[in-house]
Amino acid sequence: VQGAGAVSAAVTALIADSTRDEHRTKAMAMVGASIGLTYAASLVIAPLLYAAVGMRGMFMLVACLSAAAIFVVLYVTPAAPPREPERASFVDVLRNPELMRMNVGVFALHAIQMSMFVVLPNVLVNAGGIALGDHWKIYLPVVLASFVLMLPPIFIGEKQGKMKQVFLSAIALLLLVEIGLRAAIVQSALSFQLVVMLLLAFFVAFNILEASQPSLVSRLAPAGARGAALGVYNTMQAIGLFAGGAGGGLIAQYFGAPAVFTAGCLR
Repeated sequence: VQGAGAVSAAVTALIADSTRDEHRTKAMAMVGASIGLTYAASLVIAPLLYAAVGMRGMFMLVACLSAAAIFVVLYVTPAAPPREPERASFVDVLRNPELMRMNVGVFALHAIQMSMFVVLPNVLVNAGGIALGDHWKIYLPVVLASFVLMLPPIFIGEKQGKMKQVFLSAIALLLLVEIGLRAAIVQSALSFQLVVMLLLAFFVAFNILEASQPSLVSRLAPAGARGAALGVYNTMQAIGLFAGGAGGGLIAQYFGAPAVFTAGCLR
């Protein structure tokens, strides 16, 4: 039921149709930032809402927000410029090797994120003695700071035509974070400051990739297949979230927390 309302592909396709090539990554970065800020705010607001309205009230609130979103799409969001209907099929998209690399990349990115957060709560408890209910005090400032730090590389890279270098640098930073967390856990060298610094570096790299990949997909898609390409891309993203949560839990259960970060390095 939730998947029936997942409109990420339509949103990114609308952005791609409504923006010029040189501004597309920045536009998608702004949308990604709004999603991330909402996530960060939810860490603070959700417990208060749950205490006030309970689980039933939380679902009713989501229903009301969904109805409000329909109103915004109908009466506030500007229509995309007219263009020819898409003629390409999903088979054309799946046969494109460059698009498949992007699909595998977004799958791996979100699988890494979810598998990390299977074990990170215990890491924070062990490193800083912070109760689970207070972890939002770490996540919120880290997520906010990561958005500030990720914008300059994207804007400069897009302006100077060096997005590929920015993209590769973010992947390298992600790898260093996985290696750093694994080494710190194995050597019992965890400190609160180190965990926070690595968490900040992770979100900077994650947000850069999250913002730049949809833009690249829209550029790589065959003529008339942009919506289909973004649909496959967003599906792989959702599958990566599931695989990371389930796989991370299984790896941590049978092989321990360091193995989760080892798997992240391999991805």
